[in-house]
Amino acid sequence: MPARKKIAMVAGEASGDQLGAALIRELKSIYPDAVFSGIGGPHMKSEGFDAWWDSDELAVMGLTAVLSQLPRLLRLRKSLRQRLLQEKPDIFIGIDAPDFNLPVERTIREAGITTVHYVSPTVWAWRQGRVKGIGRAADLVMCLFPFEPDFYHAHKVAAEYTGHPMADEIDEVMDPAAARQELGLHPDRPCIALLPGSRRNEAQLLSPHLLGAASQLAKRDPSTQFVAPMARPRVREEFEKAQAAHPDVDCMLIDGKARQAMAAADLVLCASGTAALETMLVNRPMVVVYRFGHLTYAIGKGLRLVKSRFFSLPNVLAGEELVPELGQYECTAYRIAKEAIAWLNNPERQARVQARVS
Repeated sequence: MPARKKIAMVAGEASGDQLGAALIRELKSIYPDAVFSGIGGPHMKSEGFDAWWDSDELAVMGLTAVLSQLPRLLRLRKSLRQRLLQEKPDIFIGIDAPDFNLPVERTIREAGITTVHYVSPTVWAWRQGRVKGIGRAADLVMCLFPFEPDFYHAHKVAAEYTGHPMADEIDEVMDPAAARQELGLHPDRPCIALLPGSRRNEAQLLSPHLLGAASQLAKRDPSTQFVAPMARPRVREEFEKAQAAHPDVDCMLIDGKARQAMAAADLVLCASGTAALETMLVNRPMVVVYRFGHLTYAIGKGLRLVKSRFFSLPNVLAGEELVPELGQYECTAYRIAKEAIAWLNNPERQARVQARVS
């Protein structure tokens, strides 16, 4: 009898955990007896994944946040490398989290373990020089977007376009009435979804501005209700701290169920990343925001590391500004509220963009 396949995986945050779970389901259909282990979250665990560490251990963003956690992260990475070299899996799949995963991939690849990096780092937009390091670390890069493999092939790195599994999971237009009923939201009041991100420091930076915008929108229309899906308990902690300063905002916090919150909403105010892609697939108007720590942003800007015109996935994929995006110092409560009102006051614009992405 052939030995069971041993597949090691590392997913660094909520979106990676979801991608990992979908990948595990597909791999099980090919290798029913395969065993999966490494670093993952609740979605992967629900598929039978043996989590040596939880993905929350890696959910940090920005230079200052990473520096504060660096000794712990380095210890974790060393322990992971040792365990992988001891276990000798048939294949290692690093899901996103490139700053953590790529050094692991390089070490174990040199030891003869096949490595795959799933989700291309945004080398076409940010720090393009990383492509050489990716080629040394990964036997294959699996890309979510169709324009990415050509970039890698030009640098002689093996890459394949897989598409995003989310595109197969989401109905193009989810029924808002059904979503509101499921979440316990009022069926007739305006609804705006607030998504502050999946990492603690991301939520810490964005929540005050999202809630500040919500406060301004509530003054404009007191009947407005808000719903905020929380990706992790640590994200909820940061959001609740910011929420205490805005008792005028009627905001329902829910654990998970981001897709239902998007579907229920007339408008989504969300952190850049997977949430923006998911909102696009649910086909709702949105304002996309991001903020880094001051030092991280200053270094990135000073070294001119950003190469892309856009940072939100809907705009990157379209090659044009379909949705407003507010980065760093433009990401303020006033500007978010202003862009939100522009959407709410212009149903024709909403219809044009929804037709464009459908």
